[in-house]
Amino acid sequence: MQLVELPQPTDGQLIVRIARGDRGAFDQLHDRYVRAVLGLALRRLGDRGRAEDATQDAFLAIWRSARTYDPSRGRGAPWLYAVARNAITDGLRRTPEPVAELDDGPGREPDPSDEAEAAWTAWRVHRALEVLPDHERPVIELAYWGGLSQSEIAERLQIPLGTVKTRTRSALARLADALDQELR
Repeated sequence: MQLVELPQPTDGQLIVRIARGDRGAFDQLHDRYVRAVLGLALRRLGDRGRAEDATQDAFLAIWRSARTYDPSRGRGAPWLYAVARNAITDGLRRTPEPVAELDDGPGREPDPSDEAEAAWTAWRVHRALEVLPDHERPVIELAYWGGLSQSEIAERLQIPLGTVKTRTRSALARLADALDQELR
């Protein structure tokens, strides 16, 4: 007996079902995007606890706003990210960062040798980036300087997620080789 794999519903189809109160569709969409939304919240907030709260708020907003989704205006993922970003930003406004307590002792200024080492490392990495093929460089730049997740990079570059993962893996291996060669 051969099992037939049913096609997975699109994000847009799930959002339409959520608008009708379908909890199973919500669970499925949540499972697909919870890590990406948490990553977005972590980048925005910088604190894991606050990011987890913001992620929960984002999915609550998705549940409440599903009726506003119009499939004729685009795919579901961009709508989902817009709702999530808005919810995270709203949470950031509602919950200001806690005030840090200052130490009574002298401040810790960066050591000039630490700054020089960081500048040297940054220069080496930027130089190593030059060895990457044109199709791999944007993936690394968007991930490490743009702070985007692999899903967001795939969407931005309009390439499959698997391609982003492959290019990232390949680019990191090339960078490691280039930096290793430089040290020899």
